[in-house]
Amino acid sequence: MTILPPRVLRALERFNATYPWDHNAHYHRWILRQVPRCFDRALDIGSGSGDLARLLAGRATAVHGVDADAGITAQARRLTPPALDVTYTVADASAALPAGTYDVITCVAALHHLPFTEALTRFRRHLAPGGTLIVVGLCRAHTPVDHLLGTVAIPANAVTGWLKNKGRPSPRPVSMTAPVRPAEMTFDEIARTAGEILPGARLRRRLFWRYTLVWHRP
Repeated sequence: MTILPPRVLRALERFNATYPWDHNAHYHRWILRQVPRCFDRALDIGSGSGDLARLLAGRATAVHGVDADAGITAQARRLTPPALDVTYTVADASAALPAGTYDVITCVAALHHLPFTEALTRFRRHLAPGGTLIVVGLCRAHTPVDHLLGTVAIPANAVTGWLKNKGRPSPRPVSMTAPVRPAEMTFDEIARTAGEILPGARLRRRLFWRYTLVWHRP
């Protein structure tokens, strides 16, 4: 739902396609502020082109990225310098995750691709005691607050795209070539279920059609 007329929305869609930018990467700096400066192992679920995995490698001893799409994972391997201790696996995170526990687990724009309850339960099981789980996710707009944030994000998205691209038409970043799908769960549904699986988890609605979840395992 939006108060903007269809012709304006179509014009904005053309503008955004001309000046694209990665909404998920927008939250990478915020993610880094949630994790320790130094830790042992990190797991990035839905690692895509590896942008976040490479950033985490600046803090972690070793980083493992998991993504179900072989094409985008091949791009991640190509873009990752050999000096970084980052490995990638093509796998369905809803079926299995790499063995062992991790000090940091991140999942950006991938949780809505997975069975929600089962995925959070599996993340909890693989998180080491004292570890941090960070999710940047998508939810289905449902409440007036959701629709208000979505409306505010529309012009902000266009301005940000123009600024990030310095006013020059640009191709989509590699990170934006991964498969996408719409979210089905509302924020309230996500918060209620997450609270049952991850007691004490902090969830917030965010700009640019995202929400965040942070949980520290006792």
